[in-house]
Amino acid sequence: MREHAADKTSRTPCNRVQVLRQGDTACLRLAGDWSIQRDSADADAALQALRAGSARAVVFEASELTGWDSSLITFLLKTLAQCRERGLSVDTAGLPQGVQRLLGLATAIPERSGARKTLKREPFLSSVGSQTLALLDAGRDMLTFLGEVTVALGRLATGRARFPKAEFFAILKTCGSEALPIVSLISLLVGLILAFVGAVQLSMFGAQIFVASLVAIAMVRVMGAIMTGIIMAGRTGAAFAAEIGTMQVNEEIDALQTMGVSPMEFLVLPRMLALVIMMPLLCVYADLMGILGGFIVGVGMLDLTVTEYYQETVRSISLTNLWIGLFHGAVFGVIVALAGCMRGMQCGRSASAVGTATTSAVVTSIISIVIATAIITIVCNVLGI
Repeated sequence: MREHAADKTSRTPCNRVQVLRQGDTACLRLAGDWSIQRDSADADAALQALRAGSARAVVFEASELTGWDSSLITFLLKTLAQCRERGLSVDTAGLPQGVQRLLGLATAIPERSGARKTLKREPFLSSVGSQTLALLDAGRDMLTFLGEVTVALGRLATGRARFPKAEFFAILKTCGSEALPIVSLISLLVGLILAFVGAVQLSMFGAQIFVASLVAIAMVRVMGAIMTGIIMAGRTGAAFAAEIGTMQVNEEIDALQTMGVSPMEFLVLPRMLALVIMMPLLCVYADLMGILGGFIVGVGMLDLTVTEYYQETVRSISLTNLWIGLFHGAVFGVIVALAGCMRGMQCGRSASAVGTATTSAVVTSIISIVIATAIITIVCNVLGI
């Protein structure tokens, strides 16, 4: 809100507020244009002068006031609060009628004590305890979710689950063919990088031919699955969390439960099965694109012939490495689907909670993929495969 006095626009006082002494009374003379864009140094100085004085009453004089907005109201509220603290009487009759009405509205209801937000530093032990309890609650929620998914899988295996087949095929397409462009690009570049890094070292010994073995084994055994899992975590897992989280905000999941439809069977199962089916296929495709990237470096930079590179690649790849890579892909598909769906089901009831759930789904998926890769690698090393 902003008001102007048309007959005072030609007068421009040097200070917007002055504190004048009239015996035991302090007169605050307001002048000029009070707007948010103006500097408030003179207002702060006036409050300090009023605080340092020994007046018993405060009056206002606003004949030279040319314009005002909310900054004047803020200053007056600070002045009234200071006067109340010191027990001074205040007369606001000299203020414009609009200012008096706004002050009346602002002071009609007293401020509730404790309403202002204050920063409290939590003790170290209390902080550790709170984080520990939060971690335990998160673990319990995760186990509960996994148990519900297991029950839903059991119902699906016995033919009792209410499974939306049309939505399943739509999700299958989203997780499969629509993900091919980004998987192609990333896998090709990873193969190029592996081949180039290997060529720098192997060329020192005249063993450029083994670049084909390096790229083939790395991509087929683990790198193709890892890169595909990370891509799907950022692409599909985040989409799952956002979709289910939005349904949680719109109370659609509550509606499903009211109608007697299990959200685990209707929402989680089709997404998890779609990723479990498509991830191994995407991993095979990523392996091929990574080998193609290594082929480009080997033939284009290392002067290897197409036949030499092909024969070395075929000689390096074994069914054991291929099955290990496919197992990685299936496990990563389960992880990405469960992380995305779980964070979506745990989403709050606000728009910001959807973004938080999406971010948490991606972080959870990537961390779980790395941990699962380490566990599978250790197990394969123990088994000698």
